[in-house]
Amino acid sequence: MSEITQRRLRAGIVGGGTGAFIGSVHRIAAQLDSQALVVAGAMSSDPARAKASAEAWYLDRSYDDFRKMAVEEAKHPQGIDFVIIATPNHMHFPVAKAFLEAGIHVVCDKPLAYDLEEAQELARLVEERKLVFGLTHNYTGYPAVRQAREMVQKGEIGEIRKVLVEYIQDWLMDPIEQTGQKQAAWRTDPARSGVSNCVGDIGTHGENLLEYITGLKIKSLCADLTSFVAGRTLDDDANMLLRLENGGKGVLTCSQVACGEENNLSIRIYGSKAGLEWHQQNPNYLIVKPKGKGWETWGRGQGYMGEAAKDCTRTPSGHPEGYLEAFATIYKNVCADIRRVKSGQAPQGGYPTVQDGVRGIQFVVKAVESSKKGATWVDL
Repeated sequence: MSEITQRRLRAGIVGGGTGAFIGSVHRIAAQLDSQALVVAGAMSSDPARAKASAEAWYLDRSYDDFRKMAVEEAKHPQGIDFVIIATPNHMHFPVAKAFLEAGIHVVCDKPLAYDLEEAQELARLVEERKLVFGLTHNYTGYPAVRQAREMVQKGEIGEIRKVLVEYIQDWLMDPIEQTGQKQAAWRTDPARSGVSNCVGDIGTHGENLLEYITGLKIKSLCADLTSFVAGRTLDDDANMLLRLENGGKGVLTCSQVACGEENNLSIRIYGSKAGLEWHQQNPNYLIVKPKGKGWETWGRGQGYMGEAAKDCTRTPSGHPEGYLEAFATIYKNVCADIRRVKSGQAPQGGYPTVQDGVRGIQFVVKAVESSKKGATWVDL
């Protein structure tokens, strides 16, 4: 029996220091199922903040520089098995590259990289080194989403004809990036965010959710991106028409200036046999719309749910599971694959990978291209 099957995996983290919301989310998710423990980190580019953040988490080892961390952890007798990347977009590539080259598996926040060239280089490295790379499109970890995917795969929905995806928020209605709000400041900064804010930040979740559930690629799109807030360089709203590879059609809209909205991600899928509907703000339920019958509401934790949903259900029905558990499902799947790979087996996947990350960056680039051309059709 391999040593890797006899212990919790050791994780490290880059970024996510004091004041960063997403760092704690990753830590909780990675440790929720007792498959991993965060033991090391380079949690800030500021040495004092990095040290204080590591002490607050009781980490065994703290580093001032992620490159040094990658080298040191690769040769440490109790070194990390994988690294968590919880930095702004422009740092995803150099951090991931350093750890992949050190032979360390990676879990990275989305989007995958700053641009397409970086994304493709990471995909090449993952293939070359035969390492596991998970991308935290966490909404794929909800039991109801896994149920929807399984139903599509089994042909229960029939031929998919139309998909509607929306992800709408209001947190950037005002220019809060000008007040020092950290999360807004880097997302709206082209030097750190890339060519897009709204599409890159939340539109990619919609794209990924569509392709994850349906198994279909977006073949082409027509996009109209807008920056409604005066002085903002990058988009804060986007509307798109989609053509799917099977001939089906789709609509994707995302916005960060929709007054009164919190984190309203939803998807509706219409096939020749049935329709499906799921809402992230009420995530424990999947609405099933059979042809010629009344709508049904399927609940997480019920016996009629499929194996994919059951595999990521932790509590009985009536006890809601949510955002953190969905995140944890990605980590659970990634940890299982790291164990498989280190034991000489093939990974099983089922979670967003580096290839999904490349698709996401292609989607962003093409959305921006389409909009700049006057909302014309472009192929992915």
